Amino acid sequence: MTIMKPDVHRQGQRTLIVLAMLTVLGGCASFSPEGGLAPVEQTVRERLGKEVRWARSPADQDGIDQRVAELLARPLTADDAVQLALLNNRGLQASFQELGITEAEVVQAGRIPNPGFSFARMSRGDEVELERGIHFNLARLLVMPLMAQMEARRFQQTQGMVALSVIMLAADTRKTHVLALAAEESLRHQRQVSQAAAAGAELARRMEQVGNFNKLQRAREQGYAADAALNLARAEQASHAAHGRLTRLLGLWGAQAAFVLPERLPDLPAAARDLPDVERSALAGRLDVQGVRLAAEQTAKNLGLTRSTRFINVLELGYASNTSNEAPTQRGWEIGFELPLFDWGDARVARAEAVYMQSVHRAAETAINARSEVREAYTAWRSACDIARHHRDEIVPLRRQIAEENLLRYNDVLIGVFELLADARAQIASVQAAIEAKRDFWLAQADLDMALIGKPGLNAASAASPAMATEAAGPDEMVQMPWA
Repeated sequence: MTIMKPDVHRQGQRTLIVLAMLTVLGGCASFSPEGGLAPVEQTVRERLGKEVRWARSPADQDGIDQRVAELLARPLTADDAVQLALLNNRGLQASFQELGITEAEVVQAGRIPNPGFSFARMSRGDEVELERGIHFNLARLLVMPLMAQMEARRFQQTQGMVALSVIMLAADTRKTHVLALAAEESLRHQRQVSQAAAAGAELARRMEQVGNFNKLQRAREQGYAADAALNLARAEQASHAAHGRLTRLLGLWGAQAAFVLPERLPDLPAAARDLPDVERSALAGRLDVQGVRLAAEQTAKNLGLTRSTRFINVLELGYASNTSNEAPTQRGWEIGFELPLFDWGDARVARAEAVYMQSVHRAAETAINARSEVREAYTAWRSACDIARHHRDEIVPLRRQIAEENLLRYNDVLIGVFELLADARAQIASVQAAIEAKRDFWLAQADLDMALIGKPGLNAASAASPAMATEAAGPDEMVQMPWA
C-alpha cells in the first residue's frame, strides 16, 4: 500500500480546487434563448409598433409563412406591407444571423482557454527521462474579464445595428409602397386620359372629313392623343417598376407577387403636426447617434486595455513533472513571458489612441448631421403638406368648377366641343398634379419618420473589431459630444 506524503496530498487538493474553479468559470458563458433578438424586438415594437421574427427553425418559418398568407389575403396597406417585409425579407433574416455570430464570439470570449500539455522523452545511454507539463495562458486569463466586457459591448452594438436595419427596411418599404400605389393611381388616370384623347382625335378626323375642321386643328388633336399614349406607356412602366421593387422588399415570389394594393393613396391628415423641438427629439431617439456614442465609449475602454497590457503580451504559467529511471521524480512549475526589449507596445497604444479619436470625430459628425437631416426632413414635410393641401383645397375644386361651368355653356351652344375638351385637359392635369403632390407628402412623411429614428450611419460603430485587443480610457479621457 502506497502512503502519500502530506505535502503531495495538499498539492493535489489545491490542483483539484483550481481545476474546479476554472471549470465553473468556463461554464458561466452561455447562449441566450432568443439569440439576442429581444432588444431588437423591443426597439421595433416601441418605434414601429410591429413584430419581427427570426426563422431559426422550420417551425419558425412555418409560422412566418402562415402570417404572410394572412397579410396577402387582403389589399396590402402601408402598415401591412411594412409588417410583411419585417417578417419575410430574406436580407433581414440574414442580418439576424449577425446576432448569432456576435453572440458566439461573446460566449467564446467568456470561456476559459484550454490548457496545454507537453510531453518529452530524452535518453542518454541507459538513462531515459520523461518530461510532462501542463501550462495555462495566464495573460489570457488575466484579461479575460476585460475581453468579455468588450465582446458584450460589441454585441450590444450589433443589436443596435440590426435594429436600425429593421427600421431602415420599414421606411424603405413604406416609401416604395407609396410609390407603387401612386403609380397605379396615375396609371388608371392616364388610361382615362388616353381614352378621352383618342376619342377627341377621332372626332377631329371626322369633322375634317365633313369640312368643319382644318388640318392644323386635326393635327393638334392627334398630337395630344399621341402624347397621351406615350404618357400611358410611361405610367405602365413606372407602375411595373414600383411593383417589382415592392415585391423584392416584401420577399415575395411566384404566385405571391400578384398581391393587391388599395385603389388610392391615403387621405391627407386632418392637421399638420407641429414639432418645435424636433432636433432635440432626434438626438435623443436616433439609433445611429446612440450607436456611434457606444462605439466611442467602447473604443475608449479598448484603449485602457491596450495600455494595461502593453508589456504583458505573452505570459504562461505551467506545472512540470520530470521523471527518470535513475533519479527521483522532479515536480515544479514554470512561468514564461515576453521581454519588452525591442517592442515596448507604444505602437499599439498610438494606434488605439488614433482609432479612439477617429470614433470621437465620427460620433460628432453623426450628431451634427442628425440635426441637419431632421431639420431638412421636417421642412420638406411641411412644404409637401402645404402643397398637397393647396392642390386638394384650391386647384382641383377650381378646375372642377370651371369644367362644370363650361359644360353648361356647351349645352347652351356657347362654346364648341374642342373648347370643352381643352378645359377637360386642364382639369386632368390638375388631378394628376394632385396625385403627385399627395405622393410627395407621404414620401416626405416616411423620410421624417426615418430622420427621427436614424439613418445608415453606424459604420463607425463597427470600427472596434475583436482583433483589436485595445480598449478604454476612463471618463476623464472622453471628449464632449454635441449631444451632451
